[in-house]
Amino acid sequence: MGAHLNRWLTGLLVLPGILLLIGYGSAFLFSLLISVVAILALMEYYRMVMGPGCQGEKVLGLAVSLGLVLAAQRGDQALLLAILSLTVPVVFIGGLWRGSSRTFDVITVVAVAVGVFYITLGLAHFIFLRKLPSGTIWVFFVLTLAFAGDTAAFYAGSLLGGRKLLPTISPGKTVEGTLGLIGGSTAACLVFKWAFLPGLPWYHAAALGIFGSVIGQLGDLSESALKRHFGLKDSGSLLPGHGGILDRIDCLLFIVPFVYYYRMFILS
Repeated sequence: MGAHLNRWLTGLLVLPGILLLIGYGSAFLFSLLISVVAILALMEYYRMVMGPGCQGEKVLGLAVSLGLVLAAQRGDQALLLAILSLTVPVVFIGGLWRGSSRTFDVITVVAVAVGVFYITLGLAHFIFLRKLPSGTIWVFFVLTLAFAGDTAAFYAGSLLGGRKLLPTISPGKTVEGTLGLIGGSTAACLVFKWAFLPGLPWYHAAALGIFGSVIGQLGDLSESALKRHFGLKDSGSLLPGHGGILDRIDCLLFIVPFVYYYRMFILS
């Protein structure tokens, strides 16, 4: 009961400010929000996969991530591509330089690069999405898809859950919860379409809800697999009742690129 209450209190305290910033904040403030979330999530990821050491590698990954968000905010595709293309070489060069005083650790180098692509590039798609026509509404669409499904999954799993989905990866997830997730996301997307995106055909809204919820579940399970590998229950403790930042955005890292490219290549 205490964890459940903390979950709701945290949401009530944090969510209104974030929604106001998304809806009314400038492009710079929105990019700043994405930067802060990316840095906090990346720090949790690096702490999870690399432990307390490797400070140089962590700083390098954070610096590359800030450059990536800046390029996304400027809408400079050439700069963005340059940063992405140079990420792996820069991280390897940093690893070679650090290797002059110790054994070269290829696992750490790979972990730094994967963090940039997994977390920062995924979140940067929020900036890409917001720059599109009606972009702010589409950002809210992604959040509605993700969190309506998450809420539906939580209650469906709590009330009806019995059959475990993937117990070796995420013991708490059930088949019933997943069905609730898909149903909740799809229904929320259809209601959102009716209220805010009347020009979006209903079957596209339904497809986004169905496939987006499944993709988001896979994002959630991917982070659960990481935590299970490293023997952790949560990625952090920054959000009482929710765990860490990465625990709250794991599904978004997969959903927002999907919605962005669906919007770009199927709806355009």
